[in-house]
Amino acid sequence: MITKLIRGVVATAALAMGVTTFCGTAQADHHMPGKGVVIQPGQDNVDGENFQTILVIKALKELGYEVKSVQNAKYPTLHIAIANGDVTFMADHWNPLHQAFYDAAGGEAKLSRTGNYLPGCAQGYLIDKKTADKYGISNIGQLKDPKIAKLFDANDDGKADLAGCVPGWGCERVIEHQMDAFGLRDTVKHNQGEYSAIIAETIARYKEGKPILYYTWTPYWVSGVLVPGDDVTWIEVPHSAHPNNVDTKLPNGKNYGFEVNTQMIVANTDFVANNPAAAKLFEVMNVSVNDVSAQNLKMKEKGEGGWKAAERHADAWIAANRKTFDSWLEAARAAAQ
Repeated sequence: MITKLIRGVVATAALAMGVTTFCGTAQADHHMPGKGVVIQPGQDNVDGENFQTILVIKALKELGYEVKSVQNAKYPTLHIAIANGDVTFMADHWNPLHQAFYDAAGGEAKLSRTGNYLPGCAQGYLIDKKTADKYGISNIGQLKDPKIAKLFDANDDGKADLAGCVPGWGCERVIEHQMDAFGLRDTVKHNQGEYSAIIAETIARYKEGKPILYYTWTPYWVSGVLVPGDDVTWIEVPHSAHPNNVDTKLPNGKNYGFEVNTQMIVANTDFVANNPAAAKLFEVMNVSVNDVSAQNLKMKEKGEGGWKAAERHADAWIAANRKTFDSWLEAARAAAQ
């Protein structure tokens, strides 16, 4: 009798342990829906976009995904790599600037593009405020005048030197289109190359008190060094002229030649179909332009540049915004149930 009683107690205990283990496993699986799934992130080699990519990587890791080191390539190549499944996602697709890359890679049949990760990204042309005020320059069309253009001549060839866009970024398509549309070829030279080197030369000229003309975007650290309204001023374009045949005039009537963009997370469609947690995460993540601008400006401080520093910045942002970050994770976990 006693033996049977002991056996019964042991069996009951074993059953209870089994139920507890099952529940624990279920909870663990719910908490880590990405467990066992490997992800390959991609990014263009743009230091100002490290922070955005890292935030997504850290969120994916908290969901249990195994995330490889980021693979760098130019934007057109990245879109194709994502469509082919060689890269899982990129966090810095500029919509609508990168529409041509998106379409060329197969569009919505191959690429998932949801949410509004980083809205309100502006682009355009700027000149130093001193020259703008002295000569009354407010529109890039005024550079058709050789005398005005020569003010921004950095190499004595008689043309204004425009610090422009890296080939393959997408912005160079717009600038090149506008060079023809606004009749600027004879008076303006669009300098293309490594943007960090070109803009460094531009900043050096400004510090020497010389006129400058350049293209930039926000969020990026440049506007923390050359502050619009104080050091430099945005200049407008004569009219809308865009390779995608869109109207770039803003609701306030201003026209800076570029549409306001949203940085979005683009991912492989098969991946998101099979990973609802990641798909929901990509949809709900949202960061402000001001936060990214602040991080980008911090990169210019000693020891704060590069990927490792951006990881520290991301950790600090997550700690300060833990409630928001956790809400993304919970939405992702709920989608996986």
